[in-house]
Amino acid sequence: MKKGALCHRFSRENGIFISKCSTEIVTRGSFLLTNVTNSIIAITDICRKGLLMPRPVRCRRIEQLPVYRSFSPDDITATEDVHMTVAAYEALRLLDGEGLTQEACAARMNIARTTVTAIYESARKKVADALVHGKRLLITGGFCEFKPVEIQQTIMEKGSNIMRIAVTYENGEVFQHFGHSEQFKLYDVEDGKITGEQVIDTNGSGHGALAGFLQAAKVDALICGGIGMGAQMALADAGIKLYAGVQGSADTEAKALVSGTLEYDPDAHCDHHGHHHDGECGHDHCADHHCHGN
Repeated sequence: MKKGALCHRFSRENGIFISKCSTEIVTRGSFLLTNVTNSIIAITDICRKGLLMPRPVRCRRIEQLPVYRSFSPDDITATEDVHMTVAAYEALRLLDGEGLTQEACAARMNIARTTVTAIYESARKKVADALVHGKRLLITGGFCEFKPVEIQQTIMEKGSNIMRIAVTYENGEVFQHFGHSEQFKLYDVEDGKITGEQVIDTNGSGHGALAGFLQAAKVDALICGGIGMGAQMALADAGIKLYAGVQGSADTEAKALVSGTLEYDPDAHCDHHGHHHDGECGHDHCADHHCHGN
């Protein structure tokens, strides 16, 4: 077994992570673990016997995803990054952007006020570090859930063994600007075959809400044309696999993904936020670099 493998399994099953670290002491009653530097604690059996109980981790609720995820100084090339979680961004947005109290922020994020305080203080230090030292600020990741998005139509039921693909959709084609998508076409896949199809409306959800919309629709993978970096990070946070830079018939490309022959561009993006371009992003580069989906 590789170092950390047991700890990783424990993290997934019980909601906490015990990492390789400098001297730690974990105690419960007369039981003691100490000096676990670069070692693996056989902790699953400990929990089974009731000697050590994992502390429950509460998801931070995110109402509005950041549209812009990367901030860099213009006058120098940043050589270091500062990473801020989506939850930290949400705390800044609610406390400083909306002017809420910490109590109100805690209620909106579904966490304790003391947790809000800790997240907020950490976020302010990261912003200060980026501003003072000319570092690039990246917003991504974190243990969070998205605010439920209300979908105004009934979606076909998803079985336990179903993979659900969504395609940005317009007149039978893959729509080329994710953030302006008015419709998605869903494809349910089981045993290597498409077993169900449905077109759903986004009801005007924009860049910041579409990842939550797709998560609410129980989507596992997205096929689209151009997509901004912020939206890509939002989809990653939502656990949705992205296949960007795709053009052509939605039905044909969905079948190609199922068969493992989909050509897509992992570098496809759209940087036209805030500019009118009639729904077209002009992604000529999308045809230049393609990968095959597996």
